[in-house]
Amino acid sequence: MAGYIVRRILHSIPLVFGVSVIGFGIMHLAPGGPLSVYTLNPTITAADIERLRVALGLDQPIHVQYLGWVGSMLTGSWGYTLFGGRPVLEVILERVPATVLLMGTSLALAMVIGTLLGILGAVRRYSLFDYLATTGAMLALSFPTFWFGLMAIYIFAIELRWLPSGGMYSFGEEGNVLDLLRHLVLPQMVLTLVLVATWSRYARSSFLEVIQQDYIRTAKAKGLSSRRVLYRHAFPNAVIPLVALLGIQLPTLFSGALVAETIFAWPGMGRLFVDALSMKDHSILMGMVMFTALIVIVGNLLADIAIALIDPRVKLG
Repeated sequence: MAGYIVRRILHSIPLVFGVSVIGFGIMHLAPGGPLSVYTLNPTITAADIERLRVALGLDQPIHVQYLGWVGSMLTGSWGYTLFGGRPVLEVILERVPATVLLMGTSLALAMVIGTLLGILGAVRRYSLFDYLATTGAMLALSFPTFWFGLMAIYIFAIELRWLPSGGMYSFGEEGNVLDLLRHLVLPQMVLTLVLVATWSRYARSSFLEVIQQDYIRTAKAKGLSSRRVLYRHAFPNAVIPLVALLGIQLPTLFSGALVAETIFAWPGMGRLFVDALSMKDHSILMGMVMFTALIVIVGNLLADIAIALIDPRVKLG
């Protein structure tokens, strides 16, 4: 397995390189460039902008800028923000706990609820429950995440006044766990809803395939109860594709968190990306792109290793 991990890491290097090249190119193709926000300030002259361009190395050819940026990344320096001059990696790491809290709790709920819905849909195939679950999943996948967020704010924060409409803490309640949980409910509910729709469909398909296998029919013929057959024989085999789904869903999870954090003003990495995008802070944007790419690559690697540990038929040679 150690050899497999090393090979996967080596294979990931060209992927990371490609992401960095494409991301760096897109940032520099954006209209106005990273200093365009300064042109809106009437007190800044063209000479001032030119001095900033030279100081930041933006006057050099793009390949020289890219090589310099890569060299800094490899040495652990991810650059500095255009506004405030803080280290980019430090700014990103400050937002990681909030995003991990939102994504982790949402993913855990989605896995539990989605798997249960998938199992019930597979066992009661073509029943009223199965049709309702399928229809609900299709509707959840059809509507955009921001629409669910706006509807949640309107119903639970404005009309019913049960929950806060945004933020992570109320004013003066920083560190209050109960207040944090109240603010977490709405963004978590919206993100979980989207994930459950996908997870339940995969779980249903996986369990349907397993319960139609010969060894399941043999177990039933031996007189084992349906519950024992389901949880002792079907579940361990049906859950294997769901482990692979964890790695595949990481980009979807990040994109959903980005929308949820923006709508609910949740101070995570998604909100940081949107704020940096509005200010055209290319240093933060590139740092976020690379940070997310690394997490997705590592997540897929861990998913592959988990599948090999769960399923002895899979060999990581």
